[in-house]
Amino acid sequence: MKFVFDLDGTICFKGQPIVPEILQALHELTELGHEVIFASARPIRDMLPVIACPFHGYPMIGGNGSMIFLNGEIVHSTTFSLHEMQLIKQWIEEHRTTYLIDSDWDYAYTGSKTHPIRKNVDPANLAQCCPLEALDTITKVLFLTADRMEKLAEKLEELDVYVHRHGQENVLDVSPKGVHKWSALQRMGVEEQAYIAFGNDANDQTMFENSLYSVRIGSYESLELFASETIELAGDYEQTIVERIQELGRQYHGYSLPE
Repeated sequence: MKFVFDLDGTICFKGQPIVPEILQALHELTELGHEVIFASARPIRDMLPVIACPFHGYPMIGGNGSMIFLNGEIVHSTTFSLHEMQLIKQWIEEHRTTYLIDSDWDYAYTGSKTHPIRKNVDPANLAQCCPLEALDTITKVLFLTADRMEKLAEKLEELDVYVHRHGQENVLDVSPKGVHKWSALQRMGVEEQAYIAFGNDANDQTMFENSLYSVRIGSYESLELFASETIELAGDYEQTIVERIQELGRQYHGYSLPE
C-alpha cells in the first residue's frame, strides 16, 4: 500500500522538522512493504530541511503537485505559461501585492521579514532569493498581501489556474492549471483508491477524494466531508499520529487492491 503524507500541520508542526517518533513510524511502514510519499505545498527545496536525510530518497511531491522528486532529483515540474505570467505580473502591480514566487529551485520574495511564512522559506539556504525577473520559470505563486485580495482571487480563477485559499494566513496559493496533489500522484503512476492519505488543509482535498482511506489532522472544515477519520490537535497528538500510522500499517499489510 502507498501512504501519502502532507507535511505542515500533518506530520510536522510549527515549522519544525518531523519528530523522530513519526519518522520511525514511517520507517516501519517501509519495513512492512508499504511505500511512503511526501506531498506538500512547499517546494522540494523547503521540504528537504524538515525531512531527515535518510528519508531524502523517498518520493516527494512539492509545490502542491507542480514538482516531482524521485531518487534525489526533480524529475518533473509544471510551470505557468508565458501568457499567465504576464497577467500575474500585471496584477501584482495593480493590486500592490507582496509575494513568494517559486521556480524549480530559486525564488522571489517581497513580503515582510516577520511574516509567518518567511521562516519556512529556504531555511537551509539551499537556493537564492532573486528578483522576479531573474526567474526563468514559475511553478507556484503565493500572494501574501494585496489590495482587494478577493478581487485578485476572482481574476485568478477566471484565468483558470488552481487557487488555494489558506484561511489561517489569509494568503492565496496559486498553481498552474490542472496541478494539484492528485494530478502529481497520477503522473507517478498511483491509481485511484490505491493509497492512504494524511492531510490537514484545502490543498489535500483532491488527494483525499481519490484515496482508499484518508486521515484528517486537525479541524479544517472543508476536508471533513472527504476524511475517513480525524485526529484532533489536542493532547499528545504527535503520539496519536504515530500510533495511527502504525495501526494502519498493520491493517493494510499484505492488502491486495480489488481488480
